[in-house]
Amino acid sequence: MPTVSVNVARSSENYDIEIGGGTHERVGASLRQAASAHLRRVALVSNKRVFKLYGAAVETSLTQARFSVTTVFIGDGERFKTWRTAEKVLTQVAQAKLERSDAIVALGGGVVGDLAGFVASLYLRGITFVNLPTTLLAQIDSSVGGKTGVNTAHGKNSTGTFHHPRRVLIDTATLRTLSRRDAVAGWCEAIKQGAIGGIELFEMTRNYLRDAGDADNAGGAALSPKSEQESARLSNLLAAHVAFKADIVANDERENIERDDHRSRRILNFGHTVAHALEAVTAYRRFRHGEAVGYGMLAAAEISTRLNLLPETDLQTLRSCIALAGNLPPAADVDTEAVMSRLKFDKKSVGGTLKWVLLKQLGVPQIVDETDVPRHIIKAGIHSSLNASAVPALTS
Repeated sequence: MPTVSVNVARSSENYDIEIGGGTHERVGASLRQAASAHLRRVALVSNKRVFKLYGAAVETSLTQARFSVTTVFIGDGERFKTWRTAEKVLTQVAQAKLERSDAIVALGGGVVGDLAGFVASLYLRGITFVNLPTTLLAQIDSSVGGKTGVNTAHGKNSTGTFHHPRRVLIDTATLRTLSRRDAVAGWCEAIKQGAIGGIELFEMTRNYLRDAGDADNAGGAALSPKSEQESARLSNLLAAHVAFKADIVANDERENIERDDHRSRRILNFGHTVAHALEAVTAYRRFRHGEAVGYGMLAAAEISTRLNLLPETDLQTLRSCIALAGNLPPAADVDTEAVMSRLKFDKKSVGGTLKWVLLKQLGVPQIVDETDVPRHIIKAGIHSSLNASAVPALTS
């Protein structure tokens, strides 16, 4: 079973990420080993859809480890990642009488993990947090690095904290039950990491999608390995993505705004500038986050090529790789000007100036000040990307 260690600036917050099948059955024992000997109560935060699939196994593991468990449900979807939901969870955690030595466990995708981690960072000024990510996107991205938060009227994740988990347990068996759209969303995030993490990671991801996918189910089929060898290959691919993210976090834990090198944590924003704007103008109801990132990558790569940074051949290679992940929902009807107007709310802005993460070549990102990117090129890049995948809407 691959294990990746995340070594952050404060040594007391170093933690391990375990990857493989059956990790949910070890949650209780793992938490008992990693946390305070005084830990007695656990608040398990999930949504009803995920809990129906995996909640019983996790609860059983926790109770067998002699923890008292209180389950707290939140809504399913990005629109529920709000202050109001966080307050609701905080109230229920307090009513369960959790103490400083107790813990919050998140069971779900990125929304559940981000919000539960945020609550854990606030309750009694911070208690133990354990993350059990159940989607591909959460497993390779949001569960690694300690960022928590909620969405506000000013933008996605505009209010949040850094609060690292004590342990992350990735159960690859959960990927078999992902919807087709959630699979597409996760693979888009994986492609993003490959596009900025180095050509080796990009090729590793593209080759896996090409070999394990199929024409009808695209990247969804790649999450249902048919042999132990395929399962091991998937686990190793996830470990490579987690290791990339962990390395970035170790070198730039708090996202230093003075850094603009190719290992700055800010490079993880590739594709996200447009993605966050696209999610906001559609009220977080049309796109999965990773689907929006797919469009955001297309826009950023198009802008890179129009600025003569990225070769046309690399742009086409990226497009074909995103196609391997599966169809994106149509976006041709989304108003380009509306997306442009939301860019000013991007939380990566420094000194009132937006920072674009673009590409010099596949695997080599470059942070560019918006003053060096003409507005007409941004608009053309966004318009081109939104019209790049005019396909029938996918079912959930």
